[in-house]
Amino acid sequence: MPLPSIFQGRLRIPAVGAPMFIVSTPELVLAQCKAGIAGSFPALNARPIKALDEWLSRIEDELQAHDRQHPTQRAAPFGVNLIVHRTNDRLEGDTELVIRHKVPYVITSVGAPHGIVERVHAYGGIVFHDVTNVRHAQKAIAAGVDGLILVCAGAGGHAGTLSPFALVTEVREFFAGPIILSGAISCGRAIRAAQILGADLAYLGTRFIPTIEANATDAYKRMILSSTAADIVYTPRFSGIPASYLRASIAAAGHNPDEPGTPPKTIDVVGAESEGDSSAKVWRDIWSAGQGVGTIHTLASVAEVVQELTREYEASAIVGNA
Repeated sequence: MPLPSIFQGRLRIPAVGAPMFIVSTPELVLAQCKAGIAGSFPALNARPIKALDEWLSRIEDELQAHDRQHPTQRAAPFGVNLIVHRTNDRLEGDTELVIRHKVPYVITSVGAPHGIVERVHAYGGIVFHDVTNVRHAQKAIAAGVDGLILVCAGAGGHAGTLSPFALVTEVREFFAGPIILSGAISCGRAIRAAQILGADLAYLGTRFIPTIEANATDAYKRMILSSTAADIVYTPRFSGIPASYLRASIAAAGHNPDEPGTPPKTIDVVGAESEGDSSAKVWRDIWSAGQGVGTIHTLASVAEVVQELTREYEASAIVGNA
């Protein structure tokens, strides 16, 4: 499936920087887009809502300036993640700003994207929707989304449990549109593997946490560098929806990572403080990561990370054709 026109000729490698709560800010997104991968951030990271207007203006202005200075190496497009769950009381206001700024692509998650798709299409934008299973994929397609983000086992944040070998293959039986694959992708070889499986783009989040531009604490970045896949705990305990967290951060927040704990009485996917097993500030103190942490060993700039991913991606093609 050809990539949507907004991506064509503007990606150094077929990758999208996943929107990460707190971590993804204009600094990270701009660095990703200028380095040649599509950047994105959750609208809810910009607080209060007027900050979202400022963030969007800054990203637009800086990317336009970059393109004027580098006409043969235009920046990759950026996107905004909208949480469409009913608990998000900012959804309408955030959507209006996305429309006003004509954000190139929108990522919808945790709910049905009905009503969003038509409004984004009206200004020429495209919509990708997060899904973790076939049923959700079919519902998103029925709602008119342009593409799917398959969030498979091993992904950071709110992740699914299905193997990418299973989910990509099943979805490709009925969907020919663009697929972005998520789940423990942290090196260029994995990006190549995602394409071989049938995806068009790879979704990388954890790989960009230990970067200079990421809005993560030094302790968070160091924990990523010292962790392996065995240090990831998958639990609904803190937001009400199963998600992947760093074991050491759970312990540091005063919880036993090996106990099931009590999920909050209400789902919290917008960063509010919820009831239940959340004496620490969950969104600040309990840190998300995917199972790809074991191959991340150095703190670097986004440009350096993308350069390394590109080398690995290109080398994997040589190996595959040998």
